[in-house]
Amino acid sequence: MPRSLVLSGGGACADPWHPFAKTSARLAHILWSLGHQVEVTDFVAERVADLSGFDLIVVNAAGGPGGAPAALKAPRDGLRAALDRGVSVLAVHTGVCTLLRLPDWEAVTGAVWIEGRSGHPRLGPAHVQLHPDRHPLVAGLTSFDLIDERYVGLKLAPGIVPLASHRHDGRQYPLVWARERGRSRVVADTLGHGVESYESAAHRQLLTRAVEWLTEGR
Repeated sequence: MPRSLVLSGGGACADPWHPFAKTSARLAHILWSLGHQVEVTDFVAERVADLSGFDLIVVNAAGGPGGAPAALKAPRDGLRAALDRGVSVLAVHTGVCTLLRLPDWEAVTGAVWIEGRSGHPRLGPAHVQLHPDRHPLVAGLTSFDLIDERYVGLKLAPGIVPLASHRHDGRQYPLVWARERGRSRVVADTLGHGVESYESAAHRQLLTRAVEWLTEGR
C-alpha cells in the first residue's frame, strides 16, 4: 500500500485565492481510490522537514511568507533527503511554482513564477489540449474542457515536454509535464485552482494516471 502525503495550504501557506482544504480533499480522494494510505496536513514546513516513510508527496499549497535561511534549513534538508531516496512528487497548481519558497523547488518541478512576467487569464472555461503520443501518462487520453485557471509566462527549465497545453492570445503554454530528477519521478499539473477543476472527470482521470506513473513499481 503506497503512503502518500498531501501538503495542503493552511496557516502561513494559505492565501486568499485558493480553497486548499477543499481541493486537497479532492486530491486525497483520488489517492484513496487507488488504495493509498493518505495523510493530509497543513503543517507544511514541519512535515517537509521529515518526509521519511512516504512514497509520494502532493504539493497543493502557497509558498508562504518566506523566512530566514536558518528557519528553512530543516525543510530544505528534509526535501533533499526525500529526493535522494527517490520520493515521487505531484505538484499541483501554485504548488508547481513554490514549496515554502525553497530555492531548490524550481529544480524539482522545472518551473517558477516570475513577477511581472507570469500570470493567468480569468478563471473560466478552458480547453486542455493533450499530447498522447509524448508519454505513457497521457497515452490514449483525449483533450477536454473544464473550468479552471491557466498559467502563462512561467519560467520553465529547458527540455520540458508538455503533456497538456492551452492557448492564450495566440500562444501555446504548457499545463502538465512529467520529469525524472535523479531517483525521483515528478509530475507538474498547473491545473487545479478550485473544486471546479476536480469536477471534471477527464482531469481526475489525468491525475489518476499521474499518480499511477509516479508510484509505478513502488
